[in-house]
Order: sequence, then C-alpha cells, then structure tokens
Amino acid sequence: MSRMTEDTVWSTACRCLWQLLKKLFNFIAMRRLLMRVINRALLSETFTPAMGVEAEIHTEGRRKLVVGLGNPGMEGTRHSVGMAVLGALAARLGVADRWRGDKYVSGEVTLSEIQHTHVVLLRPKLLMNVNGVSVAKAAGKYGIKPEDILLVHDELDKPLGKIAIKHGGSARGHNGVRSCVDCLQTDVMPRLRVGIGRPTGKTSVERHVLSRFTSEEQKVLDSVLVQSVDLLLSQLSQQDSQSPSSPAGGRQAAQSGKERGHSASLDQDSAADAQSSGWKL
Repeated sequence: MSRMTEDTVWSTACRCLWQLLKKLFNFIAMRRLLMRVINRALLSETFTPAMGVEAEIHTEGRRKLVVGLGNPGMEGTRHSVGMAVLGALAARLGVADRWRGDKYVSGEVTLSEIQHTHVVLLRPKLLMNVNGVSVAKAAGKYGIKPEDILLVHDELDKPLGKIAIKHGGSARGHNGVRSCVDCLQTDVMPRLRVGIGRPTGKTSVERHVLSRFTSEEQKVLDSVLVQSVDLLLSQLSQQDSQSPSSPAGGRQAAQSGKERGHSASLDQDSAADAQSSGWKL
C-alpha cells in the first residue's frame, strides 16, 4: 500500500471517529437537555397549603428534609440503596409505619422530630433521573432551605461498606443528584454517599447498579445501614447548617469537595476519596 493510500485511509478513519464522537456528545447534551425540560414541566404544578400536621411544621422550630434517591419499585437494588438507608432511619425514629403517599410531591413522606428539629423523610416515586422534582416540591411544601436537604444515594467509586458525607458540589456523574441540583437551582445540598462499588469482569455499569445485593453483600449492607443511620442522626442533630446557602442559580457550595469518610466494613478502614467519573442511570 502506497504512502498516499495509507494517509487517505488514516484521514478517513479520523473523520469517521470525529463524527462518531460528535454524535455521542450531541446525544449526551440532548439527553441532559431533555431531562431539564422534563424537570421544569413536572415542577409547573402549583401548591395549595394544607391544614393539620403539614401546616404546623411551618409554625416553629427548624426543618430538615432527608431524601433517599432511587427508582420506584426497585428498592432492593444497588441504585436504590438510598431508599434502604431511609427505611432504616424511619425505623430508628419509630415512624416506619407512618409512610403515606403524597401526590403533590410525587412520593411518600413521613414526619419526625429530633431535638426540636422537624424532619421530613421523602421517598420519591419518580424515576431516578427526575427525583429532583419530588425533592424541590417537598422543599417548597414544607418550607425547607436547600442547605437543610440531605440527599442519600449510591456511589460507584466507593466500595460496598464505605460511606461518606459530601458537603455540596457537583453531581459527579449521578443523574439523581444532577436532577436535584437542576430543580433546586443550587448545589449546596449535603449528601450521604453510600458505596456500592464498580462492576467486575464484563458486567456493565447499568446491569450492576440495577442488580440486587448478593447474600454475602447483604451481610455487609446490614452494617452499612446501621452506620449510615448513626451518621444521619449526627448530621440532623447539629444545630447549625453545614453549608451556607447560595443564591438561586449558584452552583458552588462553600465546602464542595470536602468529605468525612466512614467505614462500615469489619476492618474499619477509613473511606478513601476517589475521583468520580462514573455514569449512572
């Protein structure tokens, strides 16, 4: 093959690769734009204040919202581990039998109180990619500021058995968190990141996060749930918010990137902070 032919083949291959990359980037951009449009459309419903307990929560004391991110109907999967943690928290607070559906917030809520702080627990009933709609509506309904919203979600870049608190910052590839940031128009919300580890072998990320824990993993998860609830209660008991509020549309939290690592594994190793680049549903 002549040098000119080789150059032609190489040039053609590069052009094809570039076109493929452009289509991929355009697909990702269009997907994110579509999610934003859906978020905005679902947030358009207005709220009429109700009487009773929901009204009383506005009268006095501090208010906080804890959200278990996940997919409805898939509570036992790795991707919905945030819901499992929230269920364990409700049980510890003695309100596990008080969950009720709320059509306005498109989710299930239960109320509790910790040291004169009203706490609203929320399980969204929307898909992970639009969980933020439920969160924003609940925040508006109960008058809760973004910095007092604690998100609980799965984390690919931490192994099962590791948990950490992240004080605001970017979504780091998690579409449920991205939806919350988009709907609340700020990224100051603290998060409890619960490690689920990355898939091994040829298992895809999608299949991994939507699969259920094995019997051996469930033993570790039981310890994770206890440690996670302990950490949540510690956060909820603090008198001052961890992150100051940012103006609407602000993206950077004052303490973004800073985490407190915790281990729920038997060896009690400290949680390592890894750079996240994972794609999640």
